[in-house]
Amino acid sequence: MTDTPIESLSYEAAREELVETVRRLETGGTTLEESLALWERGEALAKRCQEWLDGARQRLDAAGESADREE
Repeated sequence: MTDTPIESLSYEAAREELVETVRRLETGGTTLEESLALWERGEALAKRCQEWLDGARQRLDAAGESADREE
């Protein structure tokens, strides 16, 4: 787990860290406190990934609408 602010992560970096976080949670061997911290970070990372995907969808939709108007 890194201390990098989640809002500064690219989609790829957030997704990679999320995958690693899930792996660590599934593997076990952490204290309850560590597991909770991993879970919270994982939730925030998943939200960040969804924000990136939502933004990409909006951009694609806007580009499609723009192309339709030009035709």
